[in-house]
Formats: sequence, structure tokens, C-alpha cells
Amino acid sequence: MESYQALDVFTALSQATRLDAFKLIISHEPDGMAAGDIARQLEVPQNTMSTHLAILTRAGLIQADRQGRSIVYRAVLDQVRAIANYLVQDCCGGRPELCDPLIADITPCCSPKEAHHV
Repeated sequence: MESYQALDVFTALSQATRLDAFKLIISHEPDGMAAGDIARQLEVPQNTMSTHLAILTRAGLIQADRQGRSIVYRAVLDQVRAIANYLVQDCCGGRPELCDPLIADITPCCSPKEAHHV
């Protein structure tokens, strides 16, 4: 990931409603979440939410899929991984043991066993 791409991601997530929307969408993986449901759950007018979702889409964090009359948004997990890698690529100055706590914090949320039980 290039610096300008990371800045697009950080800019998109630097607004409270967009951050909340992104966290809500990623919590509904792999099924995604309809735009109207996102707006209702966050108590944001649909036209305002549409603008926020467009910004998150341009940053590559989410993608929209039409399902019948609904537009369902899903997180782009490759972009999430890319921004996480960007943040830690120079972590620990060549001493990977210093990154162990970070890896330990991330691993439980994404273990394959838990993914099958969700």
C-alpha cells in the first residue's frame, strides 16, 4: 500500500459516523448489511449515510452489491489487511518478539474455529 492510499483510508475513517458504519459492516461479515439497515441502526438519515458509504467505498474499505432491491455493503478484508500491514510493516525494528502482543490481540478475533461458530 502506498502512503496516499493509506491517507485515503485514514481520511475515510476519521469521521465518527463512517467509523461506526465501517465497524458495523465488518461485524456483519461475511453476509454484509443493507444500506437501509446501516442507516437505521446508526440513526442516520439514509441520504447522509449514502454519502458516508460512498466515501468508504472510494477508500476501498467496503463494496456494494445489489441484491434485489437492496444494496448490501461488505467489508473489503484485503484492504483491511493492507492497512494493518502498512501500519506495522516496520514494526519492532527487526525484533519480531516485540510484535507478539499485537499479533496476540488480533488473532483471537479471526481464528477459524470462531468464524464457524458465528
